[in-house]
Amino acid sequence: MVIEQIKMPQLGESVTEGTISKWLVSVGDKVNKYDPLAEVMTDKVNAEVPSSFTGTIKELVAEDGDTLAVGEIICTIEIEGSNAEKTEVSEQKTEVSETVAVAQQTDQGNKARYSPAVLKISQENGIDLAQVTGTGAGGRITRKDLLKLIESGNIPAASARVEATKQAEVQPTTAQETVPAVSAQPAAAPKQTVSAPNIPVAAGDIEIPVTGIRKAIAANMLRSKHEAPHAWTMIEVDATNLVEYRNFLKDEFKKKEGFNLTFFAFFVKAVAQALKEFPQVNSMWAGDKIIQKKDINISIAVATDDALYVPVIKNADEKTIKGIAREISELAVKVRTGKLRSEDMQGGTFTVNNTGSFGSVQSMGIINYPQAAILQVESIVKRPVVMNNGMIAVRDMVNLCMSLDHRVLDGLVCGRFLQRVKEILENTSKSTTSIY
Repeated sequence: MVIEQIKMPQLGESVTEGTISKWLVSVGDKVNKYDPLAEVMTDKVNAEVPSSFTGTIKELVAEDGDTLAVGEIICTIEIEGSNAEKTEVSEQKTEVSETVAVAQQTDQGNKARYSPAVLKISQENGIDLAQVTGTGAGGRITRKDLLKLIESGNIPAASARVEATKQAEVQPTTAQETVPAVSAQPAAAPKQTVSAPNIPVAAGDIEIPVTGIRKAIAANMLRSKHEAPHAWTMIEVDATNLVEYRNFLKDEFKKKEGFNLTFFAFFVKAVAQALKEFPQVNSMWAGDKIIQKKDINISIAVATDDALYVPVIKNADEKTIKGIAREISELAVKVRTGKLRSEDMQGGTFTVNNTGSFGSVQSMGIINYPQAAILQVESIVKRPVVMNNGMIAVRDMVNLCMSLDHRVLDGLVCGRFLQRVKEILENTSKSTTSIY
């Protein structure tokens, strides 16, 4: 028999971890290839993890509610195989090489990445992760490794490593262990956990547990605000002609096509066209370089009662207004019926958020990391406007609010981009614009 591993898949662009919301199998269950094993939540999607093999569930490494990094083992499956002995030998060699790799990582400062669950347990129990040998893939430390240490009572504290370091500095055993004093690094102090505010709960107050997906959303938003220097700009658009054109078409369109022709479809199309003319805006920050994306894939924000999803309209610049309206309708239905797939969330290069759907007239969005900008389409409202001839008229006006990553974009290119979006929208009419 051969033991195979099922690992946490990447369920969306920029997704680095997932939370096991519910196991669909138990130890000893027989499963077929592609059978669902568990439901996983991320900040972008709820999805089922399928089995890659046919066999029997050997071990559930993670438990309900555990958060694991992409690539971490979530369970193991026992399958039949004719080369079991060879596989066991290969696994032994792998374990040896992983042990060596872990030792090398420890010598170099143990800069391994840890999952949030591991970090939380280590901080709560004062465990020095640099002194822990992991049993996960590539020598990674798992939640189970730490729980075993806690149960045994042999918790390696940071102070023990400091003492060991002092002894090694006084009496090194080999030439390789001798480190020049100038390069010696003091042991890192245990990370201080940020305690939650102590909020008194009075009679009648309702305590709402934070779900895994809400935690994931919070983590992603925090990362975006901490890493990307947000700047903000706004432009006012006269949408009177657009409103007249859309209202003229909407009833016949719904009868003919079977779905609504929304204002939002016109805005997404205008943004896609402007991105084609200003490709710098369709970019991402990658540390030592900026990646300017070729494809124009518009992420749209769709909210449910307790979560926010960001499905993607692929190659939006190549689609008609009708085609975009169809995709908006289909993606919204998928979100609200729980049928959104991980591939529906991937590949986004720029986000357009329809904040006007609930009456907002001005807002500052948080950038959908790692994209460089997000555009908020606010509510279309009637306002008195001074026209070019000096007369005052009631017009349909809308604000477009743009948040941008100032590492990637500057005000000049964003200003010109918004001016182009404004121009496209203000010139949308029956005589100039086709929806097909």
